[in-house]
Amino acid sequence: MRSGQRNTQPNYTRHLAGLALTAALCVVTGCHHSVKTASYQPPPPIYSPNRTNYSQPVAAPGFYDDTRGKPVLTETGNASWYGPNYHRHAAADGTTFDQNALTAAHRTLPLGTTVRVTNLTNGQQVLVRITDRGPFAPDRILDLSKGAAEAIGGVRAGIIKVKVEAFAHTSADPDGRWAVQTGAFKTEQDALDLKAALIQRYRGSRVTEFQGPTGYWVRIDPATHERKQAEVMLDWIGTPDPNALPYLVRTD
Repeated sequence: MRSGQRNTQPNYTRHLAGLALTAALCVVTGCHHSVKTASYQPPPPIYSPNRTNYSQPVAAPGFYDDTRGKPVLTETGNASWYGPNYHRHAAADGTTFDQNALTAAHRTLPLGTTVRVTNLTNGQQVLVRITDRGPFAPDRILDLSKGAAEAIGGVRAGIIKVKVEAFAHTSADPDGRWAVQTGAFKTEQDALDLKAALIQRYRGSRVTEFQGPTGYWVRIDPATHERKQAEVMLDWIGTPDPNALPYLVRTD
């Protein structure tokens, strides 16, 4: 999983010591999983720097969700791109990240989802698969691979205004598996303080602390993996320190 891009400051021991540990958790029954097979695959034009035909989005050969219907999610906002620092490292879906492939990172869409990304400056489009988690910065909605950013003329700009259209991912459980990620902390001790507080408050949940290029991160996976419980955790973490930047993250 990719780490975030902003550092946060305080020692959680000071902020969390005085909080009551009796808030009720929202516990609901587990979700049911169903798997379907998608049969649609759009035309796969390959990106070229000299490309002049924009009637079809750039797409790589392989599996895509059906993009003929209405998107299940449409967002407009800033997108950035990532590449060399993560090239050939593990992505959130277990694959090896290839900076030249047409992929992207999103915080909550199911892994494997097909997304059509439009550069609102020049109208160029690309189809990407969601293979990673991020961006963990409050002013961005998507992180493109370098190859995907190149396909829509966004590498030089660094941050571009985009429209994101996600299509139904038929092989994913619609209920999902949810977690909360927060950081990045300047020191490992700050991350360990939060980890200890979360372990004490949410017994049975899985709490992990890890280091990324921008600092130390903490992630908590609710025992039930449900979004409702993850949202309760998100609110609690933000109470003592809104600058901790907790994010709701889907892990499947």
